[in-house]
Amino acid sequence: MLKVRYWTWRRAMNTRLHHNYAMNRIRKAGLGWRSTGNCVDKHRPTCTSLHTVRLGTLLKTIELKRMSGCRLIVTGGTETGHAVGTYSHGNGWKIDLAPSRCLDRYITRKLEPSGKRGDGSQLYVSPEQDLFARESDHWDILFR
Repeated sequence: MLKVRYWTWRRAMNTRLHHNYAMNRIRKAGLGWRSTGNCVDKHRPTCTSLHTVRLGTLLKTIELKRMSGCRLIVTGGTETGHAVGTYSHGNGWKIDLAPSRCLDRYITRKLEPSGKRGDGSQLYVSPEQDLFARESDHWDILFR
């Protein structure tokens, strides 16, 4: 599904970005951004920050937009308030996207259902083993 070249992803997975650089990349790619607190502070859970997001996560998000043809809106990044762990938001591996009819249809039709997460969220997995969890108000996506 997501066509980011393997070698590009492997190199990009260890590259961390500053918020302003990441925002510039998503704007140029035509992605939207929303913060409930209208802020970007990584240390405030009501903000939406992309500070220290991995370049690979950003590249795959942009590729998801291209492949799906959907308008994507980033609603969660590396800000505090998410679950911790190796493959977490805070470590730059995950991103949250606003649900939409287009994105919901793309994920549920193109990806394989993969059961439910501990919190009851329906899981979908891509051929590259990226994990998409449909939470109540957003898609929680782990690009690995």
